[in-house]
Parts: sequence; C-alpha cells; structure tokens
Amino acid sequence: MPDPIAEARRIVEAYLELSMIPDPEAASAHLAPDFRMTFTGGRRFGGPADSAAFNAKRYKWVKKRFLRTDACLDAATGEVRVYNTGHLYGEWPDGTPFDGNRYIDIFVVRDGRIVSTDVWNDSAEILLDRAGLSEAPL
Repeated sequence: MPDPIAEARRIVEAYLELSMIPDPEAASAHLAPDFRMTFTGGRRFGGPADSAAFNAKRYKWVKKRFLRTDACLDAATGEVRVYNTGHLYGEWPDGTPFDGNRYIDIFVVRDGRIVSTDVWNDSAEILLDRAGLSEAPL
C-alpha cells in the first residue's frame, strides 16, 4: 500500500519544480479541478499561470531553495497537509540580486491532487525596506 504522506510530498515537490521553470501547464497536472491558491496579501489565483504572471511583474526571475518538506495525514479526511519551507533567490526587476527571502507554502493534497495552497514570503517586507518605508530594520 502506498504511503500517502510520501506521495503527497512527492506531488508537491514536483509541482514546485515545474512552477519554478515556469511550466504552468505541466504544473497544473498536479492540481484538483477545484484548486484554490492564495498568495501573500490574500491574492487569489486560479493556478500556476496566474502566479507565474504575478511573479513576472514582481521579480526579474525567482527560484526556491527548499530547506524542508514536512507533511502530516489528517486521518479524519484522508487529506495530507504539506509544508514546504525555504528561501527565495533571484533578481528584482532592476537586476539587483537577492537571496535568503524566507517562504512557506502550505498545501492540501487529496486523492493524489493538490486542492489548495497558501503562499507566504518576505518579499513585501523587503520591498518596503528597499523603498525606505520599513518600520524597523530587517
């Protein structure tokens, strides 16, 4: 019998790898029909093509350096919660490189498909700091 936790971790990491290319079409193969994506600031997207378009405005390019992927099974629903954490690295639109931008993506996987993801990172705080609008030093 397959391990649902290991399988959910594999699905999420494959999705993230494809999203970083970006290859939204291939990444979408891992999604349930009722997929929901919520980005930082509460922005709602319908799928990887939407988030890739958003990222293309915010970054010249961006990738994720995975630090860990943890998962736990909800025995009552059969869903697996997957937590992928690490750092974003890349370049801002002006070509300035960045690294060490913390992120966490939280996924719900059901029946071998991703049904939702919530995405958080430090980009907005970093951009506020670069604009001189940060309330405290980073």
